Amino acid sequence: MRILLAVSGGIDSMYMANKAPEIFPGACFAVAHCNFGLRGEESDGDDEFVRDWCSRKGVECHVRRFGTQEYSVTRGISIEMAARELRYVWFGELCAEHGYDALAVAHNADDNAETLMLNLLRGTGTRGMRGMAAESTKYRNIPLILRPLLNVSRESIREWMVANGMSWREDRSNAESEVKRNKLRNQVFPVFKEINPSFVRTLGEDMKRVAQVDDIAEDYFRTAREAILLPDGSISAKKLLGFKHWEYLLWRLLEGSHIGAEEFSSLVDCLRAGRQLGGKTFGPVTGHAGWKLKVRGV
Repeated sequence: MRILLAVSGGIDSMYMANKAPEIFPGACFAVAHCNFGLRGEESDGDDEFVRDWCSRKGVECHVRRFGTQEYSVTRGISIEMAARELRYVWFGELCAEHGYDALAVAHNADDNAETLMLNLLRGTGTRGMRGMAAESTKYRNIPLILRPLLNVSRESIREWMVANGMSWREDRSNAESEVKRNKLRNQVFPVFKEINPSFVRTLGEDMKRVAQVDDIAEDYFRTAREAILLPDGSISAKKLLGFKHWEYLLWRLLEGSHIGAEEFSSLVDCLRAGRQLGGKTFGPVTGHAGWKLKVRGV
């Protein structure tokens, strides 16, 4: 198996890079490093550090410098989103060009807990409570994305790196709390740790249980969907109301549409009261999987 390691030079990715032969026994490796050019000399220092490590280890190294700031302004998106888009598109190009079977990224248990909390704060269903998956398939021409460190805490990573005399690069921006994820990491999680020193592991176990529940809910949705949808793509309100958990099914069917929380609640109230839907602005909308849906009267 040929695996491309996404290596920033930070402690997590250097831990993954140093332990790659142990984590992925028998695999062949190459490294991809993104220089986003956002921290001047520090970014160039990360670039040089990763190149040097690869040279000493005899590992093929791919490096690309991005105009991240310009891309962010042109697309009208945040710097974080711009960096994400740029790196994953490039990773996909590398996989296609060099025949890599998978991309490995160094998200750890703490990162997963942060993702869970961010999802909860912005509003999410059970899928957002699953956290990150250990494996994800087919994203931006990347055949497989591996996250081998999801069960490894940030503290454990640091202990191993220090104990084994390993080097890494510190990103000073991680100490700044303007970014939401950093604010959670630097200001909120220390309070959680005071309440429960093992909270990261606890949240990780909860995410696994939620994932199991969500898989059951997904099976239920797929089965019910076939009975609810009419041939023209409309939702049969009569058939919908025949299901015990019809509100969940309706939410899943309309997920991703322009219907907001208040309008959805109004639709639920209307259906619960058994009134006709004529004249209401509940369709057609683009719902689950891009279908065009329109809720018909009871």
